[in-house]
Amino acid sequence: MLIEWNLILRLLVAGLLGGLIGFEREVRAKDVGVRTHFIVALGSALFMLISQYAFSGRFDAARVAAQVVSGIGFIGAGVIIFQKNVVRGITTASALWVAAAIGLACGAGMYAVSLAAALMTIICLETMHFITRRYGEKNVDISVHPADNRTILSLMGKIQEAGYPVESFTIHDGVADLMVRIHPRDHEKLVKMVLENTEGLGVDIS
Repeated sequence: MLIEWNLILRLLVAGLLGGLIGFEREVRAKDVGVRTHFIVALGSALFMLISQYAFSGRFDAARVAAQVVSGIGFIGAGVIIFQKNVVRGITTASALWVAAAIGLACGAGMYAVSLAAALMTIICLETMHFITRRYGEKNVDISVHPADNRTILSLMGKIQEAGYPVESFTIHDGVADLMVRIHPRDHEKLVKMVLENTEGLGVDIS
């Protein structure tokens, strides 16, 4: 039996490049990490190889590629979460989409393009992580219970005095939910402030 080492190399490179992107996501404490990205890229490469070499006669590799592009959407949708009016996971879903594309490119033998795509993806993710951590803003959800109007008004006053805008506020059945916009570097300071002003109450900060 002839072993197609060139095809195995394509699978290996696809898995490694996909895993490289997954490693970046895992370092950032994302749920979808090395294993998922590795398998997605490897599977995409395998589909491409099957479409090119598994059938004799005329074939159209583009059909399989198109199915991978649409099919990866199911996995991507599974990592996107809508919680408390905030959408999370879009970047990781996009990384999975790119990993699938890299796998297809490796399956087609386009090593240089695959490597360039993987490196550009990682550079983009790391650069934006640095910029957003240093200069960006994020929304923090604060839930306090049981809460009364006086306690919440006092807490909101303290938060706004510190220079953090309160984006939204609701109170229902004794549970108050606040969404506050802060710089990521101020997260610990905000948590300390909230705990100091809600002694004896239940607090959930995310």
